[in-house]
Amino acid sequence: VAFRDRVRLSGVNSINWARIMAQVVYYFTAAVSLGGPDRKISFTVPTGNFGDIFAGYVAKKMGLPIDRLVIATNDNDILARTLKTGRYEMRDVKATTSPSMDIQISSNFERLLFEACGRDAGSVRAAMAGLKQSGSFEIKPDALKAIRREFRAGRATERQVAATIRETLAETGYLLDPHTATGVFVAGKNAKPASPMVTLAT
Repeated sequence: VAFRDRVRLSGVNSINWARIMAQVVYYFTAAVSLGGPDRKISFTVPTGNFGDIFAGYVAKKMGLPIDRLVIATNDNDILARTLKTGRYEMRDVKATTSPSMDIQISSNFERLLFEACGRDAGSVRAAMAGLKQSGSFEIKPDALKAIRREFRAGRATERQVAATIRETLAETGYLLDPHTATGVFVAGKNAKPASPMVTLAT
């Protein structure tokens, strides 16, 4: 504890704002390398705690010309379900080959909710209280519309992940890990010919 206090040591986990700031940088780097800002770039992100894709949202708000931000989930698809139904509802966690996404509480989603609710802290606090009490909450229509305007979402099953790994290896010689394969599969369902799609790897 003394060493921590002396050097001001801090952990950099997925809910630490310093980590999100660092992640913003590679969105700009990737976009510029693919022709930005003269053309829009899309990103698909294997997503659990929502921090990495929230960094993409921050980059877009800073002016980076992002076309689509696509949330890629595994069988623990709370974020894909939320965007589809407007209801954030926890279910039992399933063990998968992409354990970093085996969650039901996506910590950084609260930050997006704060933005989508017009920075109304009371509204977000009430939603989080509902989640704690009943395991779910409804997103207000205007907030849901704002979220859907910025994000798309998709899910990859374990079978689809395995098939993506096999197909990518056969076609390119590159061996994807299961997290990245989740992103690659979902990216394929959301790509547009006119907009390069970057899948973030883990």
